[in-house]
Amino acid sequence: MNLSSGFHVLNRSPSGFVWVLAGLISTSSLLAADSSCPILLHDVTQQTGIDFVHTDGSSGRRYIVESVSSGLALLDYDSDGDVDIYFLNGSALPGAKMKSPPRNALYRNDGDWKFTNVTQDAGVGDTGYGLGVCTGDYNNDGHLDIFVNNFGPNALYRNNGDGTFTNVAQPAGVAGGDQVGAGASFLDMDRDGDLDLFVGRYVDFKFETHKISHMGGFPSYVGPLNYPPTSNLLYRNDGNGTFTDVSEETGISAHLGSGMGTVCADYDNDGDTDIMIGNDLAANFLFQNDGKGRFKEVGLTTGLAYDMLGMVHGTMAVECADWNNDGLLDFYTTSYQRQLTTLYQNMNGIYFEDITRRTGAGNETYPQVTWGTGLIDLDNDSHRDLFIACGHLIDNVEKFDDIAHYNAHNIILHNNGQGRFVNVPQNCDNGLLPKLSSRGAAFDDLDNDGDLDVVILNSRSKPTILRNDSPATNHWIQIQLRGTTSNRDGIGARVSVKTGKLTQIDEVHSGRSYQSDYGKRLHFGLGKRSSVEQIRVNWIGGGVDIVRDVKVDRVVTIVEGSSRQQPEQAP
Repeated sequence: MNLSSGFHVLNRSPSGFVWVLAGLISTSSLLAADSSCPILLHDVTQQTGIDFVHTDGSSGRRYIVESVSSGLALLDYDSDGDVDIYFLNGSALPGAKMKSPPRNALYRNDGDWKFTNVTQDAGVGDTGYGLGVCTGDYNNDGHLDIFVNNFGPNALYRNNGDGTFTNVAQPAGVAGGDQVGAGASFLDMDRDGDLDLFVGRYVDFKFETHKISHMGGFPSYVGPLNYPPTSNLLYRNDGNGTFTDVSEETGISAHLGSGMGTVCADYDNDGDTDIMIGNDLAANFLFQNDGKGRFKEVGLTTGLAYDMLGMVHGTMAVECADWNNDGLLDFYTTSYQRQLTTLYQNMNGIYFEDITRRTGAGNETYPQVTWGTGLIDLDNDSHRDLFIACGHLIDNVEKFDDIAHYNAHNIILHNNGQGRFVNVPQNCDNGLLPKLSSRGAAFDDLDNDGDLDVVILNSRSKPTILRNDSPATNHWIQIQLRGTTSNRDGIGARVSVKTGKLTQIDEVHSGRSYQSDYGKRLHFGLGKRSSVEQIRVNWIGGGVDIVRDVKVDRVVTIVEGSSRQQPEQAP
């Protein structure tokens, strides 16, 4: 296997608005010649120094929350240009005996695939029962903050800008109560320049209402239908460090479900941010924004509530990207065993078509319980691939199910650029060899070499860190946004990259996959295209910036207003 080697240089352009980070591409692997191995992921977990171990706090009593923990976040918390890792953890549930309270863990990226545990110094070692996480600069001070959605009181870690955080959930008004959390997302729902907060919730579970089931005579977890559904929460940012619960007046709380993964994105191209949340054994929700921060639930009428057969799924993760480069954001969801993962293609922003079977986007997923996922370009060929984290939620499932396994291999489906996804063999490097019970999955360029690496949180185990060693024969560009009148991170902004006849789009999201967060720095594979003619940014506040004739194989930071065009009217 090859070892990534290289350097990066930071240069500032004369305009002062575009920063460029260029790096050497890693050398090709010995397996590069094998056409069945277009994507090579190498397991580097041992060399990273990451010693985090996840616990679901179980004691054999089988509380339902044990089966759905936890997510993770990839973020540059210290603004040093590389991506750090924040893992969520469970906590001791009744009956569990632990020497010390489990904590969430923050690992600083020191380069060269070395990470340092800075949890204690940073002050982000929450001991609550972690489920979902999202990041965003909610107070627009230039530093990424962290929201943790727990079973129990939540945490909002305000980044102090000096490597430390302060938990301000209580004074900010977002601590919540004893509800079971799920995915969470920062978004600018009313386009006023600051980030609001969507908080997903799972079911109305309390210890005194705990139930257990039996499968083939063996104890097992009950499903979400054994508990009352609950509503999600939406908090408006008041601009003074506090939030106001506007769930009722915005229409969010009128719909009860069993939320898991969530993503906020402009699916109908009208210039505002909508909200999708996947429900476990219930119809998925799609909340359409009216442009003023009020929402209408349109999951059924748009075709996202069910699959093509009208079947409800045990939806786990929700991912959003333009899989076929037609300028529209599509959705991808993971699900329970004996259900295919589902690719919903956006049809002109009006409705969605389930094209899973036609495209092969559910290959190999039917026997698995599938969790974290990414619709990302792993080989930089300009076509987005699929990574799917797998693992059963029932630890003794082999005793009563002949095809199910608690520990499972993860899946990569390669987008061949001709409308099909093709399974990548497990013997393509060693990244798909681990058999664990995975949950959250996140994707970013951890070594700044121009391709996307993978971090997976595994239930009751250490995480998996995968270095992307795919053949370095294609070009790429990464784009970092800096809002000035819009929110600082550019969350909700739409970016298009034009290279010849091809135009690719993406949005900056906060909160995605399975209760996780990643991707503040947008990544575009360019294939053999050696120049970018135009990058266009449609900011969530309405402004437009255009940068032309950009060199490839580098990171470009675009500051709002640096190359301002006349704002366009929303359709």
